Parts: sequence; C-alpha cells; structure tokens
Amino acid sequence: MEKNRLEAFSDGVIAIIITIMVLEIKVPHGTDFAALKPIIPVFISYILSFIYVGIYWNNHHHMFQLTKEVTGGILWANLHLLFWLSLLPFSAGWVGENHLASLPAAVYGVVLLMAALAYYALELAIIRQQGTDSILRAAIGSDWKGKLSPICYIVAIPMSFVSPWISIGLYVLVAMIWFIPDRRIERVLMSKEKE
Repeated sequence: MEKNRLEAFSDGVIAIIITIMVLEIKVPHGTDFAALKPIIPVFISYILSFIYVGIYWNNHHHMFQLTKEVTGGILWANLHLLFWLSLLPFSAGWVGENHLASLPAAVYGVVLLMAALAYYALELAIIRQQGTDSILRAAIGSDWKGKLSPICYIVAIPMSFVSPWISIGLYVLVAMIWFIPDRRIERVLMSKEKE
C-alpha cells in the first residue's frame, strides 16, 4: 500500500490537534495587561505543546520520506502515535488551567512519554518492513535523542510531585533538544539524490 493516504490522514489529525489546543485559550474579558495574567499558564502550556506537535509532525514527515510502502502494522503503529498526540490538548489544557499543579504536570509527562514510545514503535515497524538493510535504520544511527527523551520523561513524571517546575523544565529541555534540526534523514536523502 502506498503511503500517501497515511500521510494525508496524519497531517489532518495533527492540524486538528493544533486547532483544538488554540481553542482552549479563552479570550480575557478585560482590556488591560492584568486581564492576561490568568491565561499565562494556559498560553505557556499551549506554546510548549504546539512545539511538541510541530516536532512530531516534522519528524514524521522526514521519516515517511524514507518510507515507500506501508503495511497494516505501520498503519496501526501510526494510529497509536496519533492517539497519544491527540491527548496533548487535554493534558496541556489541564496543566495550564491548574497553574502547573503536580498531577496535571505528571499526566502531561505520561502523554509525552507514551507519544515518544509510540513514535519509536512506528520507527521499528517501518524498519521491519524495509528489511535488515533499512534506509531508516541507517539514517537514525545511534539515536541518542530518541533514547534520552524517554529517560527525561521518566524522571520528570515523579519529579512533578516534588516540583512541577522541574518537570516542566525537563519537558522544555527535551523540546529544545528536538527543536534543533536533526539532519540525519536529510543527509541520507541528499546522498541518495546524488547517486
């Protein structure tokens, strides 16, 4: 099966996720800067979540540039990823509305952890479909970002009960690590174009 429908569906779901997140930001009723103060935590959680969704969309796009065909396993792995990403608006809204309270910060971390694991499962499904000399496997290499991210989430989740700010700091750190453009797949694509 060709990958076009999977990519189009994923793009649509991700666009809806971003739309839902922005709709969670309520317009303040006042006209001065003081009226903005109550929505600052919601806005901060929106910005962080928007960055995460953007990172997943970007990496998903790059990964599927190296994927020619999809199997049933890849379709289910992709749905698994989209499920966890679809929970970001809820968890981000809960964190923002409750001013970075412990339990919402922990749940936000669980959603991020599960999305990271689902993305890894999708990578594995594609690599399995491509065979032992997988182009994606070669492009990913040692994948230190992919290994470090879940560790940070696993540390951040219980830390939210000590200090939600530490957890949020770790979530921001992971986003910063992934925000820096990852050229691994682009290098493989450029070398294939030169051949």
